[in-house]
Amino acid sequence: MGESYFYRKLLEATGYFGDGPWRGVDPFGPMKQAELDGPVVDGELAALDETQTLSAAERAEALLLGSLWGNRADLSFGVTLKGDQERVADLVVDDRPLLWSLIEAAAPGRICLVADNAGRELLPDLVLADHLLDRGLAAEVVLHVKPFPYFVSDATPADVLACLRRLAAAPGTAGQAGTRLWGAMEEGRLSLRAHPFACAPLPYSEMPDDLREEFASASLTVMKGDLNYRRLVGDRMWPASTPFAAVTGYFPGPVVALRTLKSDALAGVPERTLAELDAAGRPRSANSWRTGGTHAMVQARP
Repeated sequence: MGESYFYRKLLEATGYFGDGPWRGVDPFGPMKQAELDGPVVDGELAALDETQTLSAAERAEALLLGSLWGNRADLSFGVTLKGDQERVADLVVDDRPLLWSLIEAAAPGRICLVADNAGRELLPDLVLADHLLDRGLAAEVVLHVKPFPYFVSDATPADVLACLRRLAAAPGTAGQAGTRLWGAMEEGRLSLRAHPFACAPLPYSEMPDDLREEFASASLTVMKGDLNYRRLVGDRMWPASTPFAAVTGYFPGPVVALRTLKSDALAGVPERTLAELDAAGRPRSANSWRTGGTHAMVQARP
């Protein structure tokens, strides 16, 4: 992909791979930290306290939707029922029942969570991981991140640690989740993987054998974000109604995609849904429902 080449050259230009003082220094680090330290994150973490008033099922759905919509700058964790209803209305595909059934059938399983962005997206991902561990739905969560900065905000091991510190330092529910996650990391129930393939401009169908074995051993793999979705479906312009299972049949285990739509790579959307969205005055353009980040999908394949 051209994007991969561009950002690799950018890292080389900043001396990330050189022998000088800038070796290993994330050029996007200051922006990531500024976002984490900002007052918006304070409000989002405080909003987690509201989940304590929800039923167990409602809380699980709220945290899942928060993780799904986490890369939308104008959305927070999605902890109110009204907010959840608004988010559900914009789901192009909604396989949440299948997602939960896969998790519950294998509980307590080993879940791989392939992260997308750092900061305000990674925080709700970690909160969701805490929920899975704390409720006994997962015995282990393996968080896959980039081994080095990739695109501007992609999550690296350093970003995970920064988010865990931010959570643990917060008051209330967020701080409790952060403390539990630190403990889970010390016990090996939360672990990190930073495979070089995460920064390769290749589809997941071309993953190396060791990564294939990693996903095959998981009870479920959750792919976050638009780029991971593109790699999952081969970054091809499939007819949008092409079955998701058909284009992901190569994947070595159950897989779920949590993705806001920011590109034309699309599969598994019912013809009726496509017709309704296209007829609603959203033509296929740079700002359409397919690419503008206004719609999302929870897409699962057993």
